[in-house]
Order: sequence, then structure tokens, then C-alpha cells
Amino acid sequence: MKIDHQDVKVSELVDGYKDSQEQGVFGYGGKLNIRPAYQREFIYKEKQRNAVIETLRNEFPLNTMYWAVSGDGFELMDGQQRTISICQFVNGDYSVDFDGTPKFFHNLTGDKKQKILDYKLSIYVCEGTDSEKLDWFKTINIAGEKLTDQELRNAIFSGPWLTDAKRWFSKSGAPAVQEGRDKLVNGAPLRQDILETALEWISGGKANIENYMGAHQHDADADELWQYWQRVFAWVKQVFPNQDSARARLMKGLPWGALYNTHKDDKLNAQQLETRIVELIDDDEVENKRGIYEYLLTDNEKTLNLRAFDEKTKQKKFAEQKGQCPKCGKGFEFGEMEADHIIPWHEGGKTEYANCQMLCRLDNRTKSGK
Repeated sequence: MKIDHQDVKVSELVDGYKDSQEQGVFGYGGKLNIRPAYQREFIYKEKQRNAVIETLRNEFPLNTMYWAVSGDGFELMDGQQRTISICQFVNGDYSVDFDGTPKFFHNLTGDKKQKILDYKLSIYVCEGTDSEKLDWFKTINIAGEKLTDQELRNAIFSGPWLTDAKRWFSKSGAPAVQEGRDKLVNGAPLRQDILETALEWISGGKANIENYMGAHQHDADADELWQYWQRVFAWVKQVFPNQDSARARLMKGLPWGALYNTHKDDKLNAQQLETRIVELIDDDEVENKRGIYEYLLTDNEKTLNLRAFDEKTKQKKFAEQKGQCPKCGKGFEFGEMEADHIIPWHEGGKTEYANCQMLCRLDNRTKSGK
């Protein structure tokens, strides 16, 4: 792979700058693709963005940027945040404080404008195969903000399908997190977290995401993924209609897609489920209230993290039983036994001394109802 260094003036960089949203962002006379598929969306905050302009106006050195030869032009490999900050300012998209007064680029005096336009950016340009460029891209990002797994997948499976998918899942205020769905899912659209979640659900697990993206890479659109996402949350709303702020805190981040895939055809009564949710929230035995929803669909008590007997209770019960397991009648050391509810929780049993027995590991783990 060939790597060359060159200086590029700001005036050259912003020449022909155009942000066409999903159609791409270009500069340098239309020859520089500022946001290729493997680049993250613009995420600089105002303070970071303004600091870039302060660097230019004071002629301080700005960190080196990296471009890659692509056809008759270039792709920006590293430095998107700085590049867009510069282009947007010169384009008049935002103002920066100059000597105590917010000013747009067109408000500056001619000499101050020229000082910024004449600033020379340090650029390394590489030329090589796609795999070489991608490897280099990963390397130069190690020292910066590490790419997420989904951002790296986007680099591999770019195409019309990904462009359309990012329209639904990867923008600020993306449709995927509107209509209350933001209360139920974790992650930031700009860092591709929501897209990754949708792909994990529809493909049946993170290990299957790349297979799904590979199969759909050249599809004209991502309608299948978007429609699936809407079906998931329509089902959640139908089954668990109470999504007020208190409930949303319990529901946020649960694996709704996986639950939908398995239980979408179950006969579920929303009113009966609501009654059980209220009961379980009030049940002191249930320590993980977030696990209530999963439990109601799966009957897996482990999701509830039911109260366990404390050490004092176990020691006292062990001494009372003289180390003997009431199931098999054999004697054991304390460390070879486990506390068990005589009457299980689902039959109304409580975590109290009278309902505790010490069983050997084998009998406890094979006990009916476990």
C-alpha cells in the first residue's frame, strides 16, 4: 500500500461542499467522499466543533487526517468530525464566538476569512486494495474513539440496503426510536446501536448479523427490517399496553425482538398479564422487577432473581439438621449443601426460616419444581 503526505488548504477542502444526506457528503471539488459507508455519522457537540474553528483561526496545528484513493477521487478515512465542522462553518451553518461575539463565516472581515481559507490541513493519502484500506482504517482508529462492531460491519456490507437501513435506524431522531420506542430500547442511533439491535433480533442473534447483512447487501431497500421492527413494538404495545414512565424503566433494554420471535403466536391476555405485573411488583420475594416481563412469557423464575436465604439462616438450619439431608438421609459438610424453599415460591412459599431446608446439591438440583 502506498501512503503519501500532502497539504490541503481549507479553501480547497470546502470547494464544492455538499451534504445530500443519504446521497452522501462531498467536498474538495466533489472529489472527496466525506462520509463513506464505514464512517460514523456526525457526532461532534458544539464545544468540540467550535474548538476546531478556534484551532484554524489561531493557526494551531490540527491533527492529521487520512484519505484513501477511490476511483478518480478520495474517501475520507479518518477526520470526518473535523472536516464537517470546517465545511459547515465556512458554509454558514453555524456561528462561533469571535472576541465575545457570535459570528458566522460571512460576518468575518476579509482578512479573517482568508486566514481560515489559507490554513493548510495535514493529509495522508493511501492507495491500495479495499482490504488494505479497511485494515489501515481500523489501525488509525485505535488511538481515537473505537469503532463499534456495527460500524465495522457497515464498512464491509456497504450498498443500497445499508443506505436505506441507516435512514430508518441510524440518524438523530431516527424513525426506529420514535413513537415511544426510545423508552424500550438502549443505545444511540448515531453509533449504530439501534441498527445492531434490529439486526440481532431479526437474524436470531449477534452471531448471525453478518450473514443477514451479506444476504441483503445489494437489496434495493431495507423494508423487511423496518417492517419487522414495527411489528415487534406493535406486539409489545398490544401485550403490555401500560408503558408509563415507571413501567418503561422496567421494560427498557429487554430483548423484545427475541421474545416476539418466540411468543408472537401465544394466546396472551393483556388484562390478566397486567394483574400479574402489579402482583409481582408488589412481591418482596421478586428482587429483579425488570425480569417480570420475561418471566410472564417464559415461566423462567431465574429472570426474577427471587430472594435467597441469607448466610445466618443457612448456618442455623444446617446446625438444626445436624448436617443431614432430609431427602436422601445422608450427612454432608456445610459447603456441600444448599438452601431450599420447602414450599416453592410459585406455590406461595416465602423466604423465611420456617420454609427453609438444607439439601445436598444433588437433591436440591433435581428437586421437582426447580
